[in-house]
Amino acid sequence: MEQSQVLNDTLIFLAAAIIVVPLFHRFRVSPILGYMAAGILIGPSAFALVTDSDNAHLLAELGVVFLLFMIGLELSVERLRAIGTRIFLLGLLQVIVTSIVIGLVALALGLSPAASAIIGGGLALSSTAFVMKYLAETGERATRFGLVVFAILLVQDLAVVPFLILVPLLGAEEASFIKVFGTAALRGAVALMIVIILGRFLLQPLYKMIASARSSELFVSTTLLVVLGTGWIMSLAGLSMTLGAFLAGLLLSGTQYRHQIEADIRPFRGILLGLFFMIIGMSMDISLILEQWPIVLSLLLILMLGKTLITAALSKMMGNPAGRSIRVGLALSQGGEFGFVMFGAALALNLMDAQIANILLATIALSMIATPAMFFLGRVISARLKPASFAEPHKSIEDNIKEANDHVLIAGFGRVGQTVARVVSDAGVPYIAIDLDHARLNKCRKKGMSVFYGDADQTKVLQAAGAGRARSAVITLDDEETASRVVGALRNDYPDLPIYVRARDRKHSHRLEQAGATAMVFEAAEASLQLGSIVLASLDVSADDISSIINDYREDDYALLEDVVAGNPKVNPAPLAD
Repeated sequence: MEQSQVLNDTLIFLAAAIIVVPLFHRFRVSPILGYMAAGILIGPSAFALVTDSDNAHLLAELGVVFLLFMIGLELSVERLRAIGTRIFLLGLLQVIVTSIVIGLVALALGLSPAASAIIGGGLALSSTAFVMKYLAETGERATRFGLVVFAILLVQDLAVVPFLILVPLLGAEEASFIKVFGTAALRGAVALMIVIILGRFLLQPLYKMIASARSSELFVSTTLLVVLGTGWIMSLAGLSMTLGAFLAGLLLSGTQYRHQIEADIRPFRGILLGLFFMIIGMSMDISLILEQWPIVLSLLLILMLGKTLITAALSKMMGNPAGRSIRVGLALSQGGEFGFVMFGAALALNLMDAQIANILLATIALSMIATPAMFFLGRVISARLKPASFAEPHKSIEDNIKEANDHVLIAGFGRVGQTVARVVSDAGVPYIAIDLDHARLNKCRKKGMSVFYGDADQTKVLQAAGAGRARSAVITLDDEETASRVVGALRNDYPDLPIYVRARDRKHSHRLEQAGATAMVFEAAEASLQLGSIVLASLDVSADDISSIINDYREDDYALLEDVVAGNPKVNPAPLAD
């Protein structure tokens, strides 16, 4: 009977998700809200189709575990370095100041110190899923505004770790605040030591051995074992499974297996995380929210206004312009998915009243819904505060890039240049692009992209674009002679600057190499090889064999590939391995 009930509940969950979530997607509303709406519909507030959700709760908790694992996997040392000290401090201050302010307000309203601390931490964090989605949709991920927002979200993700340690400690009986924070710090230090020791002596050799077996099933099984096993070990030590999963991701973030692991885990995370948000929807008491709507609406306005003012003020204090600071504040004004996690944990430990938790959950959900409006409002306010930045898109580079530092300089902003810009900005690295196409500039500037009018063939333009302070340069110019001259000028003025160039063919590549290019990529050749690798994968050729074949064609500056195109009868690509 129990087994039949589990199957029945599972089918209901899947059917609700399949029906409701695509409707939200069609109207360009986040799938997260779709999952929550599906949970509300099948829960006690609507049709009450699911009565016992204990098994679903367990699966939903696993969804959060995999979410934390993915966050840890993305927090590589390179990404953390790319944040920069000033922006990292901004993110840290945002979390600390917002948590303290919200916590003090909750304490003043009569809540317990433990509940106030959890509410402060839970509401201080913003929604990574919502904000990053809208940054991608508006094409602003690669802008300075987008980079600041991304960096703060990254710091907030890091802040999840001490909060995850803190919540169960607050649930300990007769625990003083000083003792709780001291214990949290001690356990955090121990967890960090575990990360260093296991990462160096265990996981790397383990994955090397598993990868040599060339079994995708074994590789996925190993990753699941690492995620769940680390979480289980942490739970035995009195810490949360989610913290263990985060540490496991951190362990693997610096390995060469990171991208394969991420691809393998993503489907598990998506399904289980969707179930988590459905459980949140089921747990929301809609009748209570409707009865208390004045309180919910007041909390929503206070939360979003308060977070906007705090974040904008801190951003301005750190040297960002007023318009950008207000945009950052508005973009991060909503509550986040980790608020659901923290409040759910607090309810389980009886640290928070159920009625208060429901009101807070509704406030977070509504604030997420308001995120697109906050992005729009931010653009309007920023345009009013600094209309010159929109009315004069071709203002001189010297006036616009005074603070450029440790960035990637991109010369040429066509399709290749724009793709490079998005890729580097996804890693949290700023860029400055220059181009001569007015129509292209207008289009990209309207999206907020960091591109300026200028001729890269002029040394003074390269200097104005911060070439001397750049981390590297990428040349994607169409004209071969111009590209060679730009590489030569950069190499002459900046001998240690890494210069990466798009080359037309081997002849052009040799000229670029003589001019001082660090590395060249043949655009057409790479596209051909990537297409070939996709075809081989569809024919069930192993990943190792595909890699071997493609690398053979890449050797000696794609000489083998050019011989194939030229119809050289002597060409004989390497056969597949046994």
